[in-house]
Amino acid sequence: MSPEIDLQAIASRRIVYRIPRECVRRAQSYRAADGTMQPIDIYYPSTAVSGSMLPAVVMITGYPDAGMLRIFGRHAKEFGSNVSWAEAIAASGLIVVTYVNVKPYDDAVNVLQHISDYGTELGIDRSRLGVWSCSGNVPNALGLLIGAPDGRISCAALLYGYMLDLNGSTIVKDASRFGFVTPATGRSTADLPTRVPLIVARAGLDEMPGLNRTIDAFVEQALENNLAISLVNHREGPHAFDAVHDSDETRRIIRQVLVFLTIRLLRATDK
Repeated sequence: MSPEIDLQAIASRRIVYRIPRECVRRAQSYRAADGTMQPIDIYYPSTAVSGSMLPAVVMITGYPDAGMLRIFGRHAKEFGSNVSWAEAIAASGLIVVTYVNVKPYDDAVNVLQHISDYGTELGIDRSRLGVWSCSGNVPNALGLLIGAPDGRISCAALLYGYMLDLNGSTIVKDASRFGFVTPATGRSTADLPTRVPLIVARAGLDEMPGLNRTIDAFVEQALENNLAISLVNHREGPHAFDAVHDSDETRRIIRQVLVFLTIRLLRATDK
């Protein structure tokens, strides 16, 4: 008999990149797809000046939060890995947005709309938005990249995630039995906005069925379509290496993602 899985330990696990928690977290709410008001958290750098406008990174989730709450006893935005990523990104000088969803795709769109409507009040520069996503959440982020109005999203960081079903593959569709949404079904990299730079982090020893094959096919097709894409491969990394593989290589890749986001957003002077 296999040992019992400690769900609370999984949900509590933070990334292995240690940083000072130099950020301020403010709880607000937004209107979700079902008309209810749902929590949205805004992480600000401790150095943020009142009245200033900073770029922001939205952490995209792809599982309904009702399921996360039922299985893990907490919403996805309260997972230790997500909180510590938000802190790390905010400590790098960017605003970070996390949220509770009812319908993953619709509410990702609603969060972007909330930022568009209240950006000035929130101190967010709406012309400089990035997205971050990982694992089974990535298909929702890709759907958002394809469906978002041109110019809404400036860059995306996609970590060890299922990507798109390409060349007749059904890997992503089959894996969606785990509960994540796949709004980009039937789409290809040709549908992605060419002006949005991507960084894709691959776990070389990823144990999730077929996941790396979706990354490999995605990168190959993205290059054929001349997309702005960077690939980093953690040769010894398992799935969720940022939280489970305590190594210098893991920390190097986390730093690489943080640098990508800050260069593309904080230091960007043009589109």
